[in-house]
Amino acid sequence: MNAISLGWDPLFPITVIAALGAVSALILAAGLIRRAGGLALRALAVVGILVALGNPAVIVEQRQPLTDIAVVIVDDTASQAIGDRRDRTAAALAAVEEQLGSRDDIEVRVVHVAPGDGPARGGPVDGTHLFAALERALADIPRRRLAGVMMITDGQIHDAPTPEALNIQAPLHALITGDRTAGDRKLTVIEAPNFGIVGEQVEVVIRVDDPPTADRRQARLQLRRDGETQSRTVLVDIGTDHVLSLPIDRGGTSVFELAVEPGPEELTEVNNRTVIVVNGVRDRLRVLLVSGQPHPGERTWRNLLKADPSVDLVHFTILRPPEKQDGTPVRELSLIAFPIRELFEIKLHDFDLIIFDNYERRGVLPQFYLANIADYVNAGGALLEAVGPGFASPLSLYRTPLAEVLPGAPTGDIIEEGFRARVTDPGYRHPVTAALPGAGTPGGTAAADWGRWFRHIEVTARSGTVLMDGARENPLLILDRVGEGRVAQLLSDQIWLWARGYEGGGPHAELLRRLAHWLMKEPELEEDRLVALVQGDRMAITRHSLELDDSPVEVTFPSGRVELVPMAEAGGGQATGSIQVDEAGLYHLSDGSRTTLSAIGALNPLEFQSVAATDEILAPIAAATGGGVVWLADASTPDLRRVQRDREMAGAAAGGTRPWLGLQRNGDSITLGVAEVPLLPALLILLFTLLSLLQAWRREGR
Repeated sequence: MNAISLGWDPLFPITVIAALGAVSALILAAGLIRRAGGLALRALAVVGILVALGNPAVIVEQRQPLTDIAVVIVDDTASQAIGDRRDRTAAALAAVEEQLGSRDDIEVRVVHVAPGDGPARGGPVDGTHLFAALERALADIPRRRLAGVMMITDGQIHDAPTPEALNIQAPLHALITGDRTAGDRKLTVIEAPNFGIVGEQVEVVIRVDDPPTADRRQARLQLRRDGETQSRTVLVDIGTDHVLSLPIDRGGTSVFELAVEPGPEELTEVNNRTVIVVNGVRDRLRVLLVSGQPHPGERTWRNLLKADPSVDLVHFTILRPPEKQDGTPVRELSLIAFPIRELFEIKLHDFDLIIFDNYERRGVLPQFYLANIADYVNAGGALLEAVGPGFASPLSLYRTPLAEVLPGAPTGDIIEEGFRARVTDPGYRHPVTAALPGAGTPGGTAAADWGRWFRHIEVTARSGTVLMDGARENPLLILDRVGEGRVAQLLSDQIWLWARGYEGGGPHAELLRRLAHWLMKEPELEEDRLVALVQGDRMAITRHSLELDDSPVEVTFPSGRVELVPMAEAGGGQATGSIQVDEAGLYHLSDGSRTTLSAIGALNPLEFQSVAATDEILAPIAAATGGGVVWLADASTPDLRRVQRDREMAGAAAGGTRPWLGLQRNGDSITLGVAEVPLLPALLILLFTLLSLLQAWRREGR
């Protein structure tokens, strides 16, 4: 294809030629005033000279036409698998390629958007990103060659810009694959906190929506926490926000699963379920420390607890029992009365941990209040007793209602001889004592750098787990679960020797920290649990148990697929295994007695929050660009036409119902070469000028 145009290549600067033209015009004007003869011929000669100086030329461009480009964005995300959407998508794409593939003036570029394709900068982190894919495709296409964009999708797009922000000078057409009349029930989390205070409840706002045609007023919602087999059912109103109160009774992550029963119309039940993850944090750890007869180890407990800024410590030492009568006037006493009723009745359940250090009955705490402490433990409280010689006497706390929750029963004997604490075989598997510095290996003795203790209260372990033993292999540290609560007994009052570094000391701070965290039900100190940690494309599974257990772990994928993972003993009370994971969502793990949950990627993906097909997102954009919207379930694949710019780009074919969509003609091309030919040869112009002047002189001669 050639293009012809007229060009100029002046022999002198245009200002010089203009000046010559102006002078010539003045001379001709003077001749006109004087009515000189041959003036017209002289004017022709001047024009010939000026044209010759302008050097006109004919420019011939050799151009090669370029094909226009149509971009087809195909939505292959998960929501397209619902119903017949995949089949309609494939049929529409095949029809587009068939209609445009036979034309030599347009090129088709197809872009498939798969699940997990990244969003554009600033877009949502999950969902369907068709416009991000379009932006990447347009980066390689000259905008002047773009004939149009067609999106084959269900309409649920999560990165759609405003019509004004879409910078394309071509029509955008939408081919909707879903059924416009299909309805779906969905469960949506309107508001949910990420953190909650342990011991309190968090409020979550949820909403259940049905299609407008549904006539149900309420739906049953099931709520389950941390993979528990039991769930509670709540009735919620359809179409209104509902507030749920979720209890946070321990630190760490709590996973709540919500599932609403199927509705009258369902496209998928995936969006009938949702997951809420709340991280439980303790506002302050409230500890009540009651010390009995003063002894060297009393400061060890106080210093350890006061060193932790997250601990609110209330410490009482019983220095003056009620029976002591020495005649000192009350007004001269500097000691305060022990607030028994306030601590052990009114505010008892405000404490997270109660510690009795070397305490014996001295008439201060009536039996009624000690029974309150036993009830406190059964209801979920935590009790730690560090015993002294009084525990083996008739004044022992074991001779009170507290005996109901104490795992060790005193024999009445006190062993006063040097001994080294030793971790028992169960202790090597329990997180409280496993891998303590200097603990040695299972079957061996304690490390030599653990200093000796010299007093041990002999007990019989009635329940619980003995983690450490001491003199004559008697229990030294016993842990037990009682009702909903937990109890620990340390059967010596000489852990302070470790704190003082006697004979090298021992890991007193680490042991007591772990002990307090186990009593507080911190997840990392649980001795019987499953833990799943995602590392790349694999999930590492660890089972903590006090007994050897090689049973496999059953892993349920988000899609419902189930796989068994073999577990191998790894020492320290742990068995490990791993599995490759390739799905985003919530994984359920169980070995029959233990369960846990693990999340990968988005727990509540945007892709399934709304799955009903819609044109509400793309219709404004199509209208702004001159494009059209076609529901493939209502009509056959549209007829594709080439249309000149500034014409209608969508509509219905005359006399029929089949819609048509236009792709604009751009007429772009590239220049292969340029040829320049003088319009008037110089000799011809000179001859024309001389003839004009000669003719003018001839007329003047007449």
